[in-house]
Parts: sequence; structure tokens; C-alpha cells
Amino acid sequence: MHISTRIAAFSRLGTWLNSEDGKEAREEWASIAASRNGWFVPENVEAGLSAIADGFLQQEQLDQWVASYPELHPETPQKVGLVLAGNIPAVGFHDILSVLIAGHIAVIKPSSQDEVLIRALFGKLVELEPGFAPFIVFQERMNDADAIIATGSDNSARYFEYYFAKKPHVIRKNRTSVAILDGNETPEEILALGEDITTYYGLGCRNVSKIYVPNTYDFTTFFEAIASLETITHNHKYVHNYDYNKSIFLVNRTPFLDNGFLLLTESEALVSPISVLFYERYADRQALEAGLSHDKIQCIAGKGFVPFGETQSPKLWDYADGVDTMQFLVNLG
Repeated sequence: MHISTRIAAFSRLGTWLNSEDGKEAREEWASIAASRNGWFVPENVEAGLSAIADGFLQQEQLDQWVASYPELHPETPQKVGLVLAGNIPAVGFHDILSVLIAGHIAVIKPSSQDEVLIRALFGKLVELEPGFAPFIVFQERMNDADAIIATGSDNSARYFEYYFAKKPHVIRKNRTSVAILDGNETPEEILALGEDITTYYGLGCRNVSKIYVPNTYDFTTFFEAIASLETITHNHKYVHNYDYNKSIFLVNRTPFLDNGFLLLTESEALVSPISVLFYERYADRQALEAGLSHDKIQCIAGKGFVPFGETQSPKLWDYADGVDTMQFLVNLG
């Protein structure tokens, strides 16, 4: 299948997802996904599918992406095993897209937490372009894969690195995102940051789990600006985490700030629990930025970095863990 055919098929999928029929199907998929995973409420599924349709599946963006990779016609397509995460809706879509655009065979092991959406999306792709059928395989074991892309926790990464040591591989670990505030943000910017924090209940690697604020920062404005996000408490799983973490702070006499749905506590750590946002004060922004080249940070939000409100809208070339997945796939060919 020529690269132009592959791109056109994904572009048609994006068009269909935004059509009336597509929106109706998205609602049905969201309902099924929510019944199997309590974190996948309809609005989160909709956010995930919109990010895919509008960020990954537009013809112009696809053309711009592949222009950097002239070798997308492998003589012998390789079987690329994909061990997908399931922390947010359709999170493994980009990996499968990359494998198929590169001309290889996607051997997919979806997460049990996100199987509904992945199967639905690529089932529709095959319906739109039957030529993809031999290139999309769902299976549990990766024994016959020629290469591996696996996403998981720091613990599972150690297992993946051992088990797939003899195959070309990309192994992803835990990551999180941070934000830098200067104290001059508008209420609209802070609300947008609040969405970076709370979208998907904070479960994604692009969710902001820690903020850096000036030494004199007053959190009153911050809490006032994000007050409308209290609807996050409509999810009982989130509330359970909020209540649990608050009780731990109280028992341990850990100082914290609380607005009724988000707990803020000062910490040098990066990865905060669900319902908790870490913060750290700084005196010298330049020194702070210079010290943030941390292998645990997926992206940084703030002036000069990813704009507030856009951490969950990556471009096709915004690769997870900073590893160029497409170049890895090109090298296989």
C-alpha cells in the first residue's frame, strides 16, 4: 500500500469521526468504554477522540509529519509488537498509527482498560480502507514480533527490557508533566492550567502533576480561577482518592491547601497522587528552567513552553518520552 493511500485512509477516518455518523458512533463507544472502566467517563472519552481526530488525522498535519521521513516504503514489512497502556482513552492510538504509516504490521496487545476504543477505531479504519486488514493483528503474545514498542510503569519496563532484550525495542516508563507560573497569569490562563491538571483525572503523562511558583505566590487567585472544575467530584473513584489522600495528610500532619476537590502540598517530588497537586517555590526562574531536564518530565506548561490548556493536545511529532518513534520504525525497514 503506497504511503499516499495510507495517509488518505487515516484522513478519511478523521473526517468520519467528526461527521454526524461518527459522533453517534463515538457516543456509543464512550458508553461501552465507561461501563468497563470507571475512569473513562463520556466527557473524557470525547476529549481523547477529539484530540485524535483533530490533532492526528488531518491531511495537512499527516503530510507535514511524514515529510521528515522519506523512507516509508519498507521492502519487507516488519511485525511490530505494541504493548499498549490504558491509563487514558485511546492512549495507544499514536503508536499504532505510526507503525501503519511506516508500512509495518501492527501486532497489538491492547490494555484491558482500553480495549473497546482501540478495537473500534481500527475496525473502522479497516472498513474505510480494507487494504489495512493484513497489517492490523490483535494478539496477546509477542513471540513472533520483529520489534517491540511497550508502554508501562517503571516496574513493568524492567520486565519488558529483560524479556525483549534481543529485539529492537522502545520501552516507555512513567512520565508526568509540570508547569511554571510567574504570578502574572490571568484567571483564564489559570483555568486552562486547571484543565491540564484535571483532564482524565490526572491519569495521563501529559497531565500537570506539579507546579513551580514564585516565592511570594498567593494561591487564592489560583483556587478562585479553577473553582468551576469542581465537577470532577462527580466521579466516585476520584472522590475516593481525594478523601484517602486528605486523610493521609491529616494523620501525618502534612501541611496542605484544599479547595474541596484538589489538594496542594509542597514537595520536591514530581509525580503526585490522583487528586493531589505538588508545588515548589522558586526564586530564580532561569535557574529553575536550567535544572528541569529531568527524564521523568513529559512536557512543561507555561510561558515559553507548551501554552496552558494545551498539554493534552500533542502534535504528531510530539513523541512520548522524547523518542522519535517514526525514526525507530524507519530504521527497521
